[in-house]
Parts: sequence; C-alpha cells; structure tokens
Amino acid sequence: QVQLVESGGGLVQPGGSLRLSCAASGSIFSIYTMGWYRQAPGKQRELVATIASGGRTNYADSVKGRVTISRDSAKNTVYLQMNSLKPDDTAVYYCNAYASWRVGVAPNDYWGQGTQVTVSS
Repeated sequence: QVQLVESGGGLVQPGGSLRLSCAASGSIFSIYTMGWYRQAPGKQRELVATIASGGRTNYADSVKGRVTISRDSAKNTVYLQMNSLKPDDTAVYYCNAYASWRVGVAPNDYWGQGTQVTVSS
C-alpha cells in the first residue's frame, strides 16, 4: 500500500536547524494530508505540523514561527524545516500521510518508522 520513509534527523545544538524529509511510495491513488508528529520519552505523540493537498498548513503552537512544512506533490514528499531548535524539541519525529491507495478505497493513516531529533549542547 503506502510506505513512508523519513530522513534528516540527528543531533543539533540549541538554536540550530534541521530539515526532515519524508517520501511516500508504493501503491498511491491520492494523498490528502501529510504531516509530522513527534513523541518525546514518557509523553504522548503530538502534532507538529500538517499540510493538505491544497497547501493549507496547520502548526502546533509550540513550533509556530520556528517550523515550516512544505510539500512536493509530484514527488509525494513532505519536508519539515526546523529552526531555532530547543531541547524541548527532542523527540522521535514521525511522518504521517492520510491517503488512499486505490480508487474506491477509503483513505487511511500511514506512518513512517520515525527519525530521532536530539537538541543538546
């Protein structure tokens, strides 16, 4: 069906920047919304940002002004540019796609395997 592969995580100092990428592949009829979520140790998974097929974006209050989500629909890829990173941004970041893999099949949520982002000096 739909597979998601993230890349771009790593260790960065406070105030630094990272760019995450997520490419969707497999049987894809239509991807409606793509987004990023994160989960810190001992916490629930939370929304970071989403982008709809028409380009409308949504951001968590905690990242507004520091994070930009973008999408290349031709490549079925979503990006997350993160600036002014803080230690509180440390988490595993998961890519999400709300997509349908075939005509007539209702869309489902698909998840990547996650990429670690660590913000530390």
